[in-house]
Amino acid sequence: MATWDDVRGIAAGLPGLEENPEKREWRVRGKPVVWYRPLRKTNLEALGDSAPTGTVIGVRVPDVAEQQALVQNGPDAVFITPHFEGWPAVLVELDRIEVDDLAELITDGWATQAPKRVVADWMAERPDAP
Repeated sequence: MATWDDVRGIAAGLPGLEENPEKREWRVRGKPVVWYRPLRKTNLEALGDSAPTGTVIGVRVPDVAEQQALVQNGPDAVFITPHFEGWPAVLVELDRIEVDDLAELITDGWATQAPKRVVADWMAERPDAP
């Protein structure tokens, strides 16, 4: 299962993705890609007994359709709360997701926020990238 070290390692390999260690978040050009997202009281109430107890992160996704696809068919560690409905991001239980799945989520999130040319160049150098 994934750890903060895995998040850092994945993020370190993506051009322009900068960490703010005080907030445990990573942004590209000031746009959020992955961040620490503790569940608030309203989230816990909305999730009820299914609320996770471990570390939760938010990850940007390309669009709301992708968000819904991930929630319905993606890794079990992926979910949303009512706060995230209609906004292109998912929540992830860090200690329940496989590192490869996390790498794919973060890379896709980065690709939505980074300059298109940077993404194209990076992908061209890594045809097997997640």
